[in-house]
Amino acid sequence: MNKPILAAAIVLASFVVTGCGDSANGKAKDDKAEAAAIPVEVRAPQTGEMVAIYAGTAALEADEEAVVVAKVGGEVKRILAEEGENVHAGQVLAVLDGDQLRLELAQSAANMKKLERDYQRNSDLHAKGLIAASAVDNVKSDLDALRATYEIAQLQLSYTQIRAPISGVVAERHIKVGNTIQPNTVVFKVTDLKPLLAYVHAPERELRQLSPGQPAQIAVDSLPGRQFEGKIARVSPVVDPATGTFKITVEVNDPTSQLKPGMFARVGVVYERRANALQIPRTAIVDNDGQATVFVVNKDKAEQRDIKTGLANAGFIEVTDGLKAGDQVVVVGQNGLKTGNAVRVVSLEKEAETAKR
Repeated sequence: MNKPILAAAIVLASFVVTGCGDSANGKAKDDKAEAAAIPVEVRAPQTGEMVAIYAGTAALEADEEAVVVAKVGGEVKRILAEEGENVHAGQVLAVLDGDQLRLELAQSAANMKKLERDYQRNSDLHAKGLIAASAVDNVKSDLDALRATYEIAQLQLSYTQIRAPISGVVAERHIKVGNTIQPNTVVFKVTDLKPLLAYVHAPERELRQLSPGQPAQIAVDSLPGRQFEGKIARVSPVVDPATGTFKITVEVNDPTSQLKPGMFARVGVVYERRANALQIPRTAIVDNDGQATVFVVNKDKAEQRDIKTGLANAGFIEVTDGLKAGDQVVVVGQNGLKTGNAVRVVSLEKEAETAKR
């Protein structure tokens, strides 16, 4: 009676052992398959406005700038404008002594009055028939010449007041009180800061895309985080054969007057806008013999797709064909993938944090 019971116990034990073995083998296979799956990070294409921007660099320049020179010589008596001050056209910036010019003007005035009396007397004598008309004409010619000399002396004296030729800000002052200067000495530089211009030289392939009136964004290294608005004011129709570029003039709007001539500017000209553009990160694209492709996760498998691209800006590129809004595009881990590879969608940032712990 003990032998049948012992045999039944042995058979039951063998089933238990076999079942446990099968369970362990299945778990091992699952773990191995999971380990073989390639970890990737995915992102669905986003929809939004896409703009096409031509980027260039240039130094900012003033639209109007005038070097002020002394038209007459003399000693500097007063300086009425300093660097950084706003001035208007015609405003007196400095005054020279002008003593000699005042004396010359007084002398011309006295000579002119004497000749005017002579002309009046000769005219009266000619009216009475006492002198010939030629005598009156000679005095008239002398009087006209002396009047011109008087006006020249008057003009020369006015030049002792050095005036701003344009409105703007005093950028440079080259004289001091007490200096004796000669004619044509540079004394000031006046710069009109509104508007400032950036002359960008673009390659000829951009000639059809850039035109006057297009908006632009300007940034300078000395003012990080600030963006200034502008627009294309002029586009040169001529391409320089030596460089293969043409000049575009960008007018910068700076109501706060923070930008200064000479600053190095980064200029971005918006030449096309597209609303509701389907876009993905540039880094997701894999080049396949010149064809742009991406990998899409489909049922835990990698699938490589050919796509057509459009506008590109700020690290994103527009996809015009090959993707739809709900696709899971591989953005990290796509290099080395092949169609059919098993993939495991993860957040690499979270995994990195877990590994640190």
